[in-house]
Amino acid sequence: MNPFLSAVPARPQEELLLELIPSVAGKRVLCNTVGRAQFAFAAAAEAQHVSCHFLDLYHRQQCRIVAGEVATNFNLVCEADFSAGPFDLAALSFSMQGDGELVRDLIQQAHERLEIGGRMAVATDNPEDSFLHDELRKLFAKVTRRPGSAGVLYLATKTEPLRKLKNFACEFPFRDGKRLIQLRTRPGVFSHRRLDGGARALINEMQIEPGMKVLDLGCGSGAVAVAAALRADNVTVHAVDSNPRAIEATAWAASKNEVKNLTNILDCDGSHLADDSYNLVLANAPYFSNFRIAEHFARTASRTLVPGGLALFVTKTPGWYTERLPQWFSHVEPRPGKNYTIVAATK
Repeated sequence: MNPFLSAVPARPQEELLLELIPSVAGKRVLCNTVGRAQFAFAAAAEAQHVSCHFLDLYHRQQCRIVAGEVATNFNLVCEADFSAGPFDLAALSFSMQGDGELVRDLIQQAHERLEIGGRMAVATDNPEDSFLHDELRKLFAKVTRRPGSAGVLYLATKTEPLRKLKNFACEFPFRDGKRLIQLRTRPGVFSHRRLDGGARALINEMQIEPGMKVLDLGCGSGAVAVAAALRADNVTVHAVDSNPRAIEATAWAASKNEVKNLTNILDCDGSHLADDSYNLVLANAPYFSNFRIAEHFARTASRTLVPGGLALFVTKTPGWYTERLPQWFSHVEPRPGKNYTIVAATK
């Protein structure tokens, strides 16, 4: 077993999955992780092949850094969908605070990837769970429930293909001035099924001039990037996100709206972005990281803007930005709106 497995404690749901390791010998295994891929690394020591799936590039990179050497029968995959398979075992872990629609999407996909006779194991850190149990019973004829003090493990066997697959994607339009822009999102993409209010605030505030080079940090559905690309002639837009489904959504929106001047970049650390390159940076940082991502966006914007370039940050908590941005920018101006504040920062 990889040494890091004993050094990095597994989350409760992955502890439940680790009980299955004796049964994975010679099997083709599909899994995800809510921690540092402890189940995946343990399974790779026994299984024929393991494919561990991530919907965040940063999370994948952290697993690689912590784990070090990766076996040749083991793939850490950061893509919009599970690997094609087929697999003998799908082992999925979910948190009780997770996105229910994304969970439904992933367990349906995992069911598709299984061979007939393949098994699915699903673990949650919610000892009182009923949601996963109900969803699994829609896919399998029989579901075994193994409750524990810190969570629940479910086991089921695939006996036949699903008669009908649910499409979890959503197409919807939004208006930018006189132009109607089409979007398509999937579970796991920020603000799935609707235009986020923060994105709307950025779109309303941004001023796009001909020939500008624009960077959209955390592009999500692609709404801001596509709107920027369509605003003026000879504009170049780079749309960046660490979520492969966001990159997929932005690529779809660019194609659907006939945008030719937009490039999608899967990136979580800014390593693909050149210094002193952009006239305008647009950023809508997530709130869940205690401003860690906001700080990363600020540093990246400062590094990649040309001298005199402008960054626009949209937020409901402008205090952090007005206090911290002056260390990277020469001028910082909060522009309060109805529900959001745009913080403008000049390099």
